[in-house]
Amino acid sequence: MRITGGNARGIPLIAPKGDLVRPATDALRQAVFSSLASRVEGAHFLDLFAGTGSYGLEALSRGAAGGTFIERNPKVVACLRQNLTAVCKSLARDSADVSVLTLDATTAPLVRGVVPELVFIDPPYEIITEVAALLFERLTEALAMAVDPVVSFEMPGELELAPVGWQCVKRLGKGVRQPTVAFFRRA
Repeated sequence: MRITGGNARGIPLIAPKGDLVRPATDALRQAVFSSLASRVEGAHFLDLFAGTGSYGLEALSRGAAGGTFIERNPKVVACLRQNLTAVCKSLARDSADVSVLTLDATTAPLVRGVVPELVFIDPPYEIITEVAALLFERLTEALAMAVDPVVSFEMPGELELAPVGWQCVKRLGKGVRQPTVAFFRRA
């Protein structure tokens, strides 16, 4: 697993041993960022269920101004911090505009300071149906001041989400039990 584009392209990302995380594949992340294209440069992001931080770190590599990672597992957060250090070193920037919070994404404050334009959500697949509606409800409130936020939600191909107040505008990937990403914008 590595950063697939931008100025930190090729930087390897570490993950904890075992099944604590299910990192987004390089190919899927590359497709997500090809779809987001010019929206990334200068944007702020929120990376929920951050895991190794691959989505947010990819955004930093591609010119995001900063953002927040939220991950509740301290062992996973340790890997995320190492990955953040490696990416920031490659970009020759400090991490002052980036926060890593060891909190539960379903209850943590979603906005601290700057309102994000991009939100990446990659929860454990087995909890998506129980947390999706709550997350979108909380995002509606948290992103009220954002001009045109985009929520990128990774989920298995057989799952469909129809959150109140949000519309799926694009879906990448297909196939039952295959990772896909749905892009949501306010309806």
